[in-house]
Amino acid sequence: MTSTGTFGDQGAGHDDRRGRDHGHGHGHGHGHSHGHGHGHGVSETPGSAGQRRRLLLATALNIAIVIGQAAAGLAVGSVGLLADAGHNLTDTAGVVLALVAVALSRRPPSASRTFGGVRWPVLAAQANAAAVLVVTALLAVESLRRLGSTGFVDGGVVVAVALAAAVVNGVSAWVVHGGDGDLNTRAAVLHLAGDAAVSLAVAAAGGAIWLVGGWYWLDPLVSLVIALLIAVQGARLLASASRVLLEATPASLDVAAVRADILRDPHVLDVHDLHVWSLSDRLLAASVHLELGHLDSAHGDGGHPSLAQARSVSDAIKAMLAARHGITHATIEAECEPCTPPHDDPCGVTRGLVRRDGDRQTGRRRHPREQRHPREQRHPREQRGRSSRDVVV
Repeated sequence: MTSTGTFGDQGAGHDDRRGRDHGHGHGHGHGHSHGHGHGHGVSETPGSAGQRRRLLLATALNIAIVIGQAAAGLAVGSVGLLADAGHNLTDTAGVVLALVAVALSRRPPSASRTFGGVRWPVLAAQANAAAVLVVTALLAVESLRRLGSTGFVDGGVVVAVALAAAVVNGVSAWVVHGGDGDLNTRAAVLHLAGDAAVSLAVAAAGGAIWLVGGWYWLDPLVSLVIALLIAVQGARLLASASRVLLEATPASLDVAAVRADILRDPHVLDVHDLHVWSLSDRLLAASVHLELGHLDSAHGDGGHPSLAQARSVSDAIKAMLAARHGITHATIEAECEPCTPPHDDPCGVTRGLVRRDGDRQTGRRRHPREQRHPREQRHPREQRGRSSRDVVV
């Protein structure tokens, strides 16, 4: 009697937080009609000691800026310096949030969080970007208000303090940017660079007021322009973080190209139910169904691939996805025949893309050997079996 089975294959090569490499594989057989191949590799090391040191240094520098600007603003009655101090205080909180996210990202996988803390930095980046937009809106409102009612400002003090703040913020941004360029770090750099730009604008306005006298409206005008520039960057960062959390296809990845590369394997007849998403901004994952052709009619029943053959194809596809597209966490389900309803519907996510033979309706490419085994002329034992099976053993 013909028996059907599935194949399971997990290949892993990644460093855990102790820096050890490990790999594992397993196979199992049971009576339904699909097989899985799964592989993953995590190369980045979020929350490294160097990254934590950089964020801690940036936090200390920002706290010093806040204290200095607030003291100077109160001493000379400069609303601009006080507003900049408040802006820096918010951004200091953002850097602290980034630091906390870095620590949380080092948490190992558990039963309740099987990917560990890889998405904490993305969540922190989203919160940081949202905070940037809120603070920028408040800064814009304050700038508009001050355009209509300006008072005396000591331009000399404003220049000195604002320039000092700009230098410290610029150094902080450079220090943090010297590490990994993940979303969390980008959010912190955006905060610091925005602070430096605002401080420079305040210094420029203070210089004009000091040299010309009476041009008090320059301070809020320049602050308004800087607020608009920061808002654009904050919106972009928020969109990037949201795409990851929504598990959208990475903007830099072409799903049609991924499908085309998979179909270049001569053993693959069809690719469907293909999904690609980001676990973090630098860790890509994918799941896909592959319909395999008759790899060797001398083995198996009716030319269906053996467990070892199906596993070999799966491993080759996973290696290709990692090398060409950076997809290091792939789950592959191998099939020997097309999915039958109701499984067709979920596979429609990639329906309509032209396959190798250009057939838009079925999307399948028949292997030459498969013509010898039309559905109506299959072996009697196959006709008695299931309409769809993966691996016959």
